[in-house]
Amino acid sequence: MAGTGTRVDMHVKALDERVVERAKARGIDALVYAPHFVRLPDIRERAERFSDDDLLVVPAREIFTGTWRNRAHVLALGLSEPVPDFVTLDGAMREFDRQDAAVLAPHPEFLTVSLDERDIDRYTDRLDAIETYNPKHWPSHNRRARELADAYDVPAFASSYAHLAGTVGEVWTTFAADIETEADLVDALHAGADRAVDHRSGLRHTIQCRLEFAHLGWENSYEKLDRLLLSGMEPTHPRHIAYEGRFDDVRVY
Repeated sequence: MAGTGTRVDMHVKALDERVVERAKARGIDALVYAPHFVRLPDIRERAERFSDDDLLVVPAREIFTGTWRNRAHVLALGLSEPVPDFVTLDGAMREFDRQDAAVLAPHPEFLTVSLDERDIDRYTDRLDAIETYNPKHWPSHNRRARELADAYDVPAFASSYAHLAGTVGEVWTTFAADIETEADLVDALHAGADRAVDHRSGLRHTIQCRLEFAHLGWENSYEKLDRLLLSGMEPTHPRHIAYEGRFDDVRVY
């Protein structure tokens, strides 16, 4: 990475040997790993396991704020303490501010799972970047995301948002600065460091994007909702013992 800038896939859900191999083959220097409904200590441990001299894996959390039917995802990097899902957006933002985390808006205004323009307007000063290209998007979604980033003068980022291993490295953000550690990436985001967003093209890329979009059918299924909410004791549920009641005043379940 030294002296060449750093190519970062800014958000992946999958992480195993196959993902690492594909990332390296695609010229990716760093992955941001933020799986759904996994606590920060477990994410951090797995990220460390798969990091080496050729690939940095940065632990992160995509927090589900709000209720299942009216949720807004927020991506946070540089957290020092765990933050649960299903808390209010305001409560999550206050906690990110307390921990001086880098705060990103993934897939803005996408379906019912994202920050919308009102949220972006309210939290512009706290957002470090807005995602302007995501494989689950259709072209109109990417255009709208770029419009929002431009309108609110918030730096852009892009990611593979890979739930499927085959999508890793399809999209990336290249930072002009060399990034060797998690702290380097957080600092670059806080500083609005120079970067460029890019992605592969052609039929294979389009097919992989459509496969990622199709994955939404399972991701938002009733069975998953039932597993997450009716048990009430998922690892990132705000009533889980691990959070010691710290989020009781902002939890929505």
